Formats: sequence, C-alpha cells, structure tokens
Amino acid sequence: MSSQATARTSSELLTEENAYFSSNPPPKALRQHIAAAEAFIQQHAAENRRVVLVTSGGTTVPLEKNTVRFIDNFSAGTRGATSAEYFLESGYAVIFLHRQFSLLPYSRHYSHSTDCFLDFLREAPSEEEEEGGAGSRVVANPAHQAKMLRVLRKYNAAKQRNMLLMLPFVTITDYLHELRAVAQLMRPLGPNGLLYLAAAVSDFFVPPDRMAEHKIQSTDATDSLGKKKKQRQQRQQQGPTAATQEQRAAAAEDEAEEEAFDNFDSSPAVPRSKRLIIDLDPVPKFLKNLVDGWAPEGMIVSFKLETDPGILVHKARYSLDRYQHHLVVGNLLATRKWEVVFVSPGERDRWIRVPSARRKRTQTGLEEVVGAAERDGDDGGAGAGTDAGDGRSLPGDDKPMDPASLPDGEPEIEIESLIIPAVRDLHDKHIRSVAARNKSG
Repeated sequence: MSSQATARTSSELLTEENAYFSSNPPPKALRQHIAAAEAFIQQHAAENRRVVLVTSGGTTVPLEKNTVRFIDNFSAGTRGATSAEYFLESGYAVIFLHRQFSLLPYSRHYSHSTDCFLDFLREAPSEEEEEGGAGSRVVANPAHQAKMLRVLRKYNAAKQRNMLLMLPFVTITDYLHELRAVAQLMRPLGPNGLLYLAAAVSDFFVPPDRMAEHKIQSTDATDSLGKKKKQRQQRQQQGPTAATQEQRAAAAEDEAEEEAFDNFDSSPAVPRSKRLIIDLDPVPKFLKNLVDGWAPEGMIVSFKLETDPGILVHKARYSLDRYQHHLVVGNLLATRKWEVVFVSPGERDRWIRVPSARRKRTQTGLEEVVGAAERDGDDGGAGAGTDAGDGRSLPGDDKPMDPASLPDGEPEIEIESLIIPAVRDLHDKHIRSVAARNKSG
C-alpha cells in the first residue's frame, strides 16, 4: 500500500473517530476516571513496572435516552476478572475496565457463586459472651476459612501496593470513551503497556439522533394524549355548560384509553402489544485507531468468540490482518474454559488447552485453582498447546475440541493460568522487538 493510500485511510479513520465521539456524549465520570488512571500509570511508569489494561464484561446498547430497555449479552466478565488476578501474580499493575456489577478480581470467587455468600459465614459468640457477657460476631465458616484467607491476602496486597485500579462502564459508548482515554494515557509506557481486550463489545448501537427520549411504549394508548389534553383545555375555556353528546363520547374514549394501561387485565378493550422494530447501526471498529494512534507502541491483544468451530481461526486471522495488532485469542462458546487458540503475525496457530490430566469432573472452580498451573509446573509452555499435558503433540491438536468429549462442570485448573504466562512471553518478545527497532532507528 502506498504512503498516500495509508495517509488517506488514516484520515478516514480519524474522521470516523471524531464523528462518533463528538455525537455520542461521554460518561459523567470520565474526568474522574482519567485523573485516577493518569496517577496510577505515572506511579508505575516511575517504578518501571508493566501496566496492563484489562477490559471485561459486556456492553449495553440503550434503546432510550432515559434508559429502561437495552440490548445486552451473556458476558459476566469471567475471563477478564480471572485474567486480572493472574496478571497481578505475574507482576503487572492492572487497570480493570469492567462492566458495572460484573465479576471483579478476587470477589468473583464469592459474588457469583451458586451458594449464597452468607453460607460462607456464621455467627459466633463474642469474647465478652464467652466470658459471660452478651453479644456475638460474624466469622468465616471454618470449612471456608483457609480459602477465604488466601483470597483476602492477595486482594489486600494488591490494594496496599496500589496495583489494581477498577473503572466501571455500562454502555457501549461509555466503554469506547473510557478505552480511548486510558489507552492514550498509556502511551508514555511505550512497549511496557499491554492492552488485553477481553470485554464483550456490542457490534451494533442506536445513534443518539434516532434514540427515543423516554421509555418506548408497547401500546398506542398514549398517542392521542396530546390531542385529548388540548380538547380538555378548550372545554375549560368554554366555561360550565351542559355536557354535549360530543363531550360524553370524548369522556368514554378517555375511559377506554385509561383501561389500556391496566397490565393486569387479560382482555383489554384496547390491544396492549404492538411490534417493535429496532434499526441498529454498526459500531465503528476502533481497533485500528488503537493500534496506530491511541497506544502505538503497546502490545494489543483482542479476543474473538464464535459458536461455529469451522470459522473460528479464519475470523481470528481476518481480524489480525485487518487491524495489524499483535495477538488474537480465539475461543468457542462451548469450550472457552477448556481451550483457546493464539493467532499472531508470522506464527503458526497455537492451541492452549487444559491438559487432559487436569480435566477433573468438578462443579466448583473456586479460588483454590488460582495458581494451580504454576504450582504444578505447568506454565503454559510446551505442554500448554497439547492435549497430553506432558509436552507431546497429539494428532488433531490443530483442531478445536469436541465439546461432547469434555466432562461436566469446570476444569480442575483455570485456563487463564495458562493464557497469561503465554501472553507474558509474547509481551517479553514485543518489548525486545520495540527496543531493537528504536535502537536501529
């Protein structure tokens, strides 16, 4: 591609970027988030520490400006929250840009558990009560104390060292404003910055100029309210007169419309439901802007989730070629906790899998598995891309797993314990590559 064509393309990207961000207002907390992120990045840059921006959870697509209805996706933020913990264990400072109320690092072990959080606690007598006084205290259930203590210590260590900054978003527009702002703040980090884009980002949205101001109504009952209000005002101006036939008819019509608001009536006089057709625009793809302008020296990792195994690698490779970033992590909905595929420039596709020896049938997947791969000497290296778990390549390793071959429940180890060390290895190479390029340039 000629430099003129490249410049023209860059100009078009910038025009699209400016058009989107100028017409879609930023979240109210953006300034506060920018200030917090800037201070966080400056601290860790001064300490020559790597900083990773982990995005996590799904973005919403509001259908109204005063939002009642919105489009969402299934993401709970599991991948992002789990990855953030492993990045912290690997020495990274983590900016965790997450969907509000989605899973968070450390608290994830309990916040979305199938057991009620209160089941992890019990009431115990206070010291005064044990000595004959009154009162009681809340303590961790003895069966869970050891696990909770490990998680609590890691969380407190991250807080005390200011290694974790959590920034929430809700809508697709919130997310894109936050992503652009934080990525631009990370530019001084150079190659020490890593952007790990695990959020489930909406592909479509409703532009503000086509968005309803108030809640979209499911009936036509309110369509004539303006007309009726005007008629009532006219009758009031006429003064007290005998009710005419026209006025009585209008009153009866008003009564019928009032009845339409009764959602508990199984046979309303006015039908309650009407069709809703939503016209969505594609969300602009800003990954190329991120690569070229927002954080040009940082390493950028994106994710590609599919349900069809026949297109996963093709779509991941297409994304890599289109946006020219550093790594696409492909995963299938049915097997995302058991395997992923790394697609990177000039490299053979690399499957990272939970070793067969660790595919234990379990329904827990709780915090005791954090760090299990490292403790067992499985660091995501040679054995991580095989099905045997002992470094041997097996036939069919370049193909997705058959979901029917997997046990019920969760893997014995979290696959993020294999993903993050492998990403760190690639980040090491990226830092060396940028340093060599800058030295030769």
